[in-house]
Amino acid sequence: MGSTLSYASGPSAAPLLGRTIGDDLATTVARFGDREAMVDVPTGRRWSYLDLEAEVDRVALGLLDLGVEQGDRVGIWAPNCSEWVLVQYATAKIGAVLVNINPAYRTHELQFVLRQSGTKLLVAAPAFKTSDYAAMIDDVRGECPDLVGSILFGSPSWDDLLERGDRGARGDLTPRAAALGFDDAINIQYTSG
Repeated sequence: MGSTLSYASGPSAAPLLGRTIGDDLATTVARFGDREAMVDVPTGRRWSYLDLEAEVDRVALGLLDLGVEQGDRVGIWAPNCSEWVLVQYATAKIGAVLVNINPAYRTHELQFVLRQSGTKLLVAAPAFKTSDYAAMIDDVRGECPDLVGSILFGSPSWDDLLERGDRGARGDLTPRAAALGFDDAINIQYTSG
């Protein structure tokens, strides 16, 4: 039995966009390349749209080099931060499905999400408030058969991802982008309610 795609949209004269997230980012970069796109207030870092696209591509190429394929689940477990934005765009550009994990989750909730979603790679903050994410990930690793790796922001594993992106072992993202459709799933959202 085939599936039927559905769209929900309120009354509007403007049609829904038929572009992928990567296509939309490229369009925005072409129009506003030198304008400010993102500011990380706690660290003072700033990105123009051109800088943002370059950093997103760096993360995307790093993920490809790690073996992340179209449709693979990549979890993200972190509070709002600039790296979160980079991972969101990077996974969308390579056709991976980002699994958003609530930053307040405890170990048993993390394990449930990782197992239920089939997360292959988990990208996370090392800690948040009183939660030691690194230790919690280690606690559930053996219970999540699909999970083959984890990357912690600000750690050697994050640096390795970026270095892999710099080397660009898989080269140009254009062939991957050409294989993606605007109807492809790119996000699974786990929330508190």
